[in-house]
Amino acid sequence: MSALVYEGVAMTGRQLRRVRNSPGLAVLTQLMPVNMLLFFGYVFGSALKMPGPEYRSFLVPGLLVATAAGGVMTGMFQAAQDTHRGVTDRFRTMPVSRAAAPLGQAVADLVVTTAGTVPLLLVGLAVGWRVEGSAAAAAGAVGLLLLFRFACTTVGIHLGLLTRSEEAAGQLGASTFVLPLLSNAYIPTGNLPGWLRTLAEWNPISAVTTALRDLFGNAPVPAGAAWPVAHPVAGSLAWSLVLIAVFLPLAVRRYGRY
Repeated sequence: MSALVYEGVAMTGRQLRRVRNSPGLAVLTQLMPVNMLLFFGYVFGSALKMPGPEYRSFLVPGLLVATAAGGVMTGMFQAAQDTHRGVTDRFRTMPVSRAAAPLGQAVADLVVTTAGTVPLLLVGLAVGWRVEGSAAAAAGAVGLLLLFRFACTTVGIHLGLLTRSEEAAGQLGASTFVLPLLSNAYIPTGNLPGWLRTLAEWNPISAVTTALRDLFGNAPVPAGAAWPVAHPVAGSLAWSLVLIAVFLPLAVRRYGRY
């Protein structure tokens, strides 16, 4: 276990240096949620019945979760890039635990995400979003958000190891942009057609978004929703833990097969 921890820390450091060496890409990635907040909050939000500030309070938790779901795309591209360029093969020739590389990548991504969430929160505060719940509930919301990001990154790492191609990973990763659109991240699902509402409410993004809105005190849990949304904290934990339990071992196994 101590060897795994040491090797995992070393792999985490490598991934963080990777981000440091590409500051422009990191800045653009973190600016995207801010741009979406300003666009959706002021342009798209004007078409909804909610007043502007109320909709922006509704929107910020959804954007936080949509950004966390982007871990699928980030994890996929980085894992595919390492595989495509032969880095994975070089690591496999070394006496390093097969779990160290996937875990190191996921942990490094979590560190970068934590830092990148700060600008979005500051802009959210500037446009009217507030934490209306207790400090403990807000801390729980942040914990759920980071757990979900870790889960999404493990999914992406496994898919990236499967594709083994930067181009394929980039195209497949771009398609994950639709996932938040099929959820309650941007709009309430109460008025959607029955089948579409069911699909949206069983989307993991909807459970985590509802949990954040509830814990931040921004919006109540909707009545008559599917189980993950009606019990958002339990649903968020269940979705995140299931994704980690399924895809992290698959990623480690796949890494070991190359």
